[in-house]
Amino acid sequence: MSRQLLQYIVSCALSPSQSLRFSWRDELDEPHDEVYWGHLGLAPGWSDEPLSASRRQWVSACVASRANRAGVSVMISSRGTHQALRYPDRSEVASFPREEGAFWGDLFTSAPRFYACYNESNADRSRDHSRDCATGLPDPEGGVRECPNIHIVGSCDLVCGPLHAASGYRPSCTNDRGESSSAVITTFLP
Repeated sequence: MSRQLLQYIVSCALSPSQSLRFSWRDELDEPHDEVYWGHLGLAPGWSDEPLSASRRQWVSACVASRANRAGVSVMISSRGTHQALRYPDRSEVASFPREEGAFWGDLFTSAPRFYACYNESNADRSRDHSRDCATGLPDPEGGVRECPNIHIVGSCDLVCGPLHAASGYRPSCTNDRGESSSAVITTFLP
């Protein structure tokens, strides 16, 4: 699990031309070499300097946005105010028209916490795609089961700013403590 988390962190933080190389040994003391490549480039300077608070939050939002309880790969469109996410191409917008929800938080604190909100009209579709960390899973008692460490704060329409007209991202969202963040990744499904 920890290598998978590291792979997500690297993919979110570094650009496609950057990678993290490392070796590890398994329980039989067999060596393994790994290379994890960057993808989104939300904090490409991390290779040379510590993450700023803003970059920590962007990488955290990205990691949370990729989580799903089933552990299966699901294609999503990630959008946000960050330069790397702000201008999705038209084909991506057309292929991923349904807002799933939005994610924000900070993984790099002593008490990591992620937040999510959902688009009410697409909640069932999100669950059908094994994407239930924004919506949660209904439980038999009428409540909702959240994904570990991702606290659902409600409908994105109630806790976030309106969707950007052209690109479809939420410019900021507020958690249940009244703390607002602009390091928000809005996810879309086919």
